[in-house]
Amino acid sequence: MGEQSLGELISFLDGLPEPRIVMSSDYRIIAANAAYVRDFGDAQSIKGRTCYEVSHRFKVPCDEAGESCPMKRSQKSGTPQRVLHLHHTPRGEEHVAVETTPIRDETGRVAYFVETMQVVRQASSRAAAQGLVGRSPAFVGMLEKILRVANSNASVLLLGETGTGKELVARAIHEASGRAEGPFVAVDCAGMTETLFESELFGYEKGAFTGATFRKQGMVEAASGGTLFLDEIGELPLVLQVKLLRLLETGTYRRVGGLDWLPVDFRLVAATHRDLRAMVQADSFRRDLYFRINTFPIHTPALHERPEDIPLLAASLLERVDREAGRKFTPAALAWLSARRYEGNIRELRNMIERASLLADGNLIDVAHFEDIPEGMPRTRLANEAAFQVDQIVTLDALEQRYLGWAKGQDGIETEELATRLGVSQRTLYRKLQGLKGE
Repeated sequence: MGEQSLGELISFLDGLPEPRIVMSSDYRIIAANAAYVRDFGDAQSIKGRTCYEVSHRFKVPCDEAGESCPMKRSQKSGTPQRVLHLHHTPRGEEHVAVETTPIRDETGRVAYFVETMQVVRQASSRAAAQGLVGRSPAFVGMLEKILRVANSNASVLLLGETGTGKELVARAIHEASGRAEGPFVAVDCAGMTETLFESELFGYEKGAFTGATFRKQGMVEAASGGTLFLDEIGELPLVLQVKLLRLLETGTYRRVGGLDWLPVDFRLVAATHRDLRAMVQADSFRRDLYFRINTFPIHTPALHERPEDIPLLAASLLERVDREAGRKFTPAALAWLSARRYEGNIRELRNMIERASLLADGNLIDVAHFEDIPEGMPRTRLANEAAFQVDQIVTLDALEQRYLGWAKGQDGIETEELATRLGVSQRTLYRKLQGLKGE
């Protein structure tokens, strides 16, 4: 590709709305478009530098530092490759979705690579006032799935313990989708009776029953053009599951007391803390409904699966609940919070922090403000947590990252001994551990 063709490529990219950079095969940045300058800063300051230095502060390419490198994968496959990375930006580290595309010259040879970046506004790696917060491998894995499914119309099933933030995840899917301008309507299925379910979900006509003095819009109608979030769908009785399945299969509903079948257009996100597969086997959840809503399952990790996120979550939650701005936790308080096992997950952590903030008078919140809270199940006292555990199928890269994080945290093991026991050189181990820091 000649200078003229390169100039035409750069001019074309300059008119696109997404931040993009052009790179050579040796990771050097050749140019950046106007959208990149808008979101990430001065183009001249990065020209000639490597992408891994600018984005990660690495001294070696991402794949040599424990990260998944989209350029390396694109070089091997000759096709566009997508990853989710933590990038340094003028606002601090942020989750950025990256797609690297090879650009070929007239002979078909790959001459350049174009990297397209999208800051993930639905999540933060810093203490944020709202939204999803985290940077652990488990959190990033969940976020990758959110971004994969968001722009489709596929039904999503959120699976996880109580208090893991499933409604926040559902909102993130909605906000990252093409339906973001439409409504987000949440329905709690727990404790729904047949009459209440029908009137709440489908609405009713005037005179449908005693007290129905006007026509009422249902949640389904309210969600038209947007997202319908059915929380705790595993609590629905079988008779109501039939009605829900009919809605999903036909895309139509009828108000209570109405005669006409009305069309509706919404994207379904459902959530449960129950084991729906086991419920199907026990005939307490309809098999056909299960397969209808389980198009794209996403696991929402519990706090014990992402303990490294607890200090970050604690700071974020303090910003949300504290009556006084700017207060901080002492290191001892953060260590105390990180050592606990939370049965109620983020919801429990939030309640503890709000209570401690009410008890604290100064600028710091310390262990003393948590002392009368029951010990619960500290992670350090759980016998089975001394072992490395994985409770779901993950990629081999993610498995390695989790295992290294666990191995590095074992008491009394120096880097030299750890490298020997892992069967790798100290240099290789160092690169992999640097990758953990980059997460």
